[in-house]
Amino acid sequence: MSQRKNISDYVEYLSLGVEIAAALLVPILIGYWLDQYFGLYPWLILTGCLVGIVNIFLLIFKLNERLNKD
Repeated sequence: MSQRKNISDYVEYLSLGVEIAAALLVPILIGYWLDQYFGLYPWLILTGCLVGIVNIFLLIFKLNERLNKD
């Protein structure tokens, strides 16, 4: 039982890490692709960075609410 609890904790932390990485990486990659397509380098990749940072802050606030409920 203790072993299963430890594995579920690791999976929860791993999913949180993947969620944070995706929240930052996806807007940056979209900005990079749009920069290449429209030739607006570096403006859309910078916009993607800002959107990714805002996404991370929103995830932190949601995580804070979820942890305070427990």
